[in-house]
Amino acid sequence: MSKDAPALDRRQRRRQQTIDEILDVAVELMAAEGVAGLSLSEVARRMGIRPPSLYKYFPSKLAVYDALFERASNGALAAFRTAAAAEPAGLRALAAGLEASTRLALEHPVLAQLITWRPVPGFEPSERAYAPSREFLAAIRDQVRAAIRNGDLGRGAATDDGLALLSVLVSGVISQQLANEPSAAFEKGRFTRLLGRVLALFTEAYRPRTKEPT
Repeated sequence: MSKDAPALDRRQRRRQQTIDEILDVAVELMAAEGVAGLSLSEVARRMGIRPPSLYKYFPSKLAVYDALFERASNGALAAFRTAAAAEPAGLRALAAGLEASTRLALEHPVLAQLITWRPVPGFEPSERAYAPSREFLAAIRDQVRAAIRNGDLGRGAATDDGLALLSVLVSGVISQQLANEPSAAFEKGRFTRLLGRVLALFTEAYRPRTKEPT
């Protein structure tokens, strides 16, 4: 191994630590000023550095939003997969995964707003930042298909329309909770405590026929 490798690793770790700190401070500022209220000069002031120093890590404010979108999307995906893996594939895994990702949204409302709403004019996530969201949808589809194989859902549930309906239902719960009771716990939230009933509505909408066509 090259003698320069450890030094390079240290530089890479320091760089990543600085990037993480920038993102953490950005979230703190967005929590205070609103998601669209991010100011790189204020981030720099809070970190005790000059604003031009930030551009060594992020070329623009939109790049910071992009990194935060990727962070939030990866977090939601990980929460869903971890919770779903602890349950039998199908409806139970789907419910567990969606509950876990909803809980995460309540714990990190700033990031939840960024990936659920469009609060920043002119911002569109890059393909890299959006990739975890595509994986999230694929993971949901996998569990819906498992529920179909188990005989708990009809085949329409796994169509684009079926998944769109599920997305509307779950994101609606999250949006209503964040907009009306952002500090409430999941179990006591006026809207989040209805998540189980919301999923039951989806199940009822796609109840399997007596005999599914082959």
